[in-house]
Amino acid sequence: MRYLLFILLAACLNNMPMQLSAQTPGNYELYKKISIPGNGGYDYMTIDTTNNRLYVAHGTSVSVIDLKSEQVVGSIDQLTGVHGIAIAAEFQKGFISDGKGNAVVVFDLQTLKTLKTIKISGKDPDAIMYDAYSKQVFTFNGDSQDASVIDAVSLVQTKTIPLGGTPEFAVSDGAGKIYNNLEDKSRMNVIDAKAATVLTSFPLDPCGGPTGLAIDLPHQRLYTVCRKNKGMTVIEIPSGKAIATVPIGAGVDAVSYDPETGLIICSNGDGTATIVHQDGPDQYAVIQTLNTQWKAKTHAFDHHTKMIYFCAFDMQSDNKTRIPDSFKVLVYKMRS
Repeated sequence: MRYLLFILLAACLNNMPMQLSAQTPGNYELYKKISIPGNGGYDYMTIDTTNNRLYVAHGTSVSVIDLKSEQVVGSIDQLTGVHGIAIAAEFQKGFISDGKGNAVVVFDLQTLKTLKTIKISGKDPDAIMYDAYSKQVFTFNGDSQDASVIDAVSLVQTKTIPLGGTPEFAVSDGAGKIYNNLEDKSRMNVIDAKAATVLTSFPLDPCGGPTGLAIDLPHQRLYTVCRKNKGMTVIEIPSGKAIATVPIGAGVDAVSYDPETGLIICSNGDGTATIVHQDGPDQYAVIQTLNTQWKAKTHAFDHHTKMIYFCAFDMQSDNKTRIPDSFKVLVYKMRS
């Protein structure tokens, strides 16, 4: 009998990690809606953790929300077609990819005043990121299929990187390498940040049409979300091997990873967000399909509060026509 009890206790202990994983928080609910004026288009969202602000690309401006008061506190205006915002907190500067202007607009993180408009050689700068390792800003340019490299100190373009395909999102490992999705090729480039050259490229099969990208440094994994096969593919660093693919919603555009909870959030244009839990470096499970709003395809994740921010317009019944003056940020929080 004593031996049987020991076996049963051992079995319970062995199953405990799986039970804890199943209970990991991830059950999100709508908390608040923050109205933003204007009827322009929208794209990426970025959180400035130092100043506790949310930046929302919105047509010809960037709307700025204070995350403590949950109010719009300003905007960066007189742009021509915003895509993304990158934050260089060490220099107290923000960088905006102005796609239609083929430019990067630099602004002060405190005052929100425009400091400089940098005309770049690339065409249609879309995704933008700041790499703290190399002290450089990278724009990923859709029409010219290249990346423009800007020195964050001198605020001038220093190099152009041919990418061999149409780039989407990119992430840095903080140690000299940048990973960038090529949407039309279903491949990923590995870029040397300081040398500003492509080191290698590998296929993302079964991922088709990759858009958003997130990095998991502790487990050395990349999470690429893909429209054609409606999946999130887990890539092993540095081999480029596909470890797993998890089904997600349609029209995905962004993904984020939280190492504290092991949650991966994929925002889909079909009005859902797929929330995945990392049970282990090679094991992933969908734990919630969150109802958001039609075309709420991008988001920002606050690693401190664990809140998720989406943006979208209200739509008429045809899901094609925007309702004027209905643009907003949707805020979701975990159920307590």
